[in-house]
Amino acid sequence: MTRLLWICVAGGLGSGARYLVTLWAGRTFGTAFPYGTLAVNVAGCFLIALIMTLALTTTLVPPNLRFALTTGFLGGLTTYSTFNYETTEFVRERAWRSAALNASLTVLCCFVAGLLGLALARRIAT
Repeated sequence: MTRLLWICVAGGLGSGARYLVTLWAGRTFGTAFPYGTLAVNVAGCFLIALIMTLALTTTLVPPNLRFALTTGFLGGLTTYSTFNYETTEFVRERAWRSAALNASLTVLCCFVAGLLGLALARRIAT
């Protein structure tokens, strides 16, 4: 039950962080492209690779903290459903370039961020 409570609290914090990042990105870069969603998803991919690698290869991240950070915080921070909705809206509006850009940037940047998180975790763990 304690683990569930930590996951719920961390999930709320992650959701709040996603909201704040989205507001900041909209004010900073404009709202014509979903920069906030891209930012939280890329950050989440980096962080989950970092946290999971450290948690599974060292004793730096205990199990309850791992679940709170990954399932909770990062689960609340990242959002596939919003990415899907925004890309689908571009397609519905026949904004093909924006749809392709959003899909390709998200996949490529998230993949690279995950690799960087893994590499950093390996450096920390050794």
